Amino acid sequence: MTHAVSRLRTARLARSSKPFLARGGPRGERCAGCRLVPSHCLCALCPAVPVRAGVCLIMADIEPLKPSNTGWLIADVVADTSAFGWARTSADPALLAMLADPQWQPYLVFPGEFVAAGRVVTEVLPIDAQDGNEFRQGKRPLFVLLDATWPEARKMFRKSPYLNHLPVLSLQSEQLSNYRLRRSKRQIGEQSHFCTSEVAALCLALAGETHAAQTLEAYLDVFTNHYLNAKQQLPVDMEDAVHQRLRSLRLPQGSGA
Repeated sequence: MTHAVSRLRTARLARSSKPFLARGGPRGERCAGCRLVPSHCLCALCPAVPVRAGVCLIMADIEPLKPSNTGWLIADVVADTSAFGWARTSADPALLAMLADPQWQPYLVFPGEFVAAGRVVTEVLPIDAQDGNEFRQGKRPLFVLLDATWPEARKMFRKSPYLNHLPVLSLQSEQLSNYRLRRSKRQIGEQSHFCTSEVAALCLALAGETHAAQTLEAYLDVFTNHYLNAKQQLPVDMEDAVHQRLRSLRLPQGSGA
């Protein structure tokens, strides 16, 4: 199966004049479904959960090519994930159409310390709201994530005027990042910089999608486990704590909740 990040990766590879070689990793065969070496393939563990929220990834140029990219994991878990390549001089018309689609309430996820206070929000409007004795359905939250290194993300934020009208969702979590594949040197107060998948999980939790958030967190832990074991040429223990946690979050077949 393919998803938005996979398709963006394929399109980016088609434009490349030479093969992309991941830094510091194996240069042999990789699984097309999870980008890991076949001996550590993750595809059979890909979770399926119902999610009403959506995610819109705006990705720096080579981000879809990196095997360590975690936006891919978001697209595995959240069915309504879109992915667009970022360019300084233009915006994809499909991206602009999505941001204007009345079914969505977009939130640009970015640290509030870099944004005018009047634009910052820390909560997500509920999808369902009570009106008297009845519930009415509102817009679905769409979390717009800048999937890039921190210096790239700041540049993308400054040079994307088509995002200037969006409310900026500033995450307030005190959870420390567990991501171990790439580490940003930036610190926000006492908090380490979150990877893209961790940010998406926090957003899903804010939207009331608790099970999806927990599943994405567990899936990231399993992905990290497989990735690092492959890098160190170690076998995967399918019965360790991270695999057991992911299995415990699986919904019964046919469940819609």
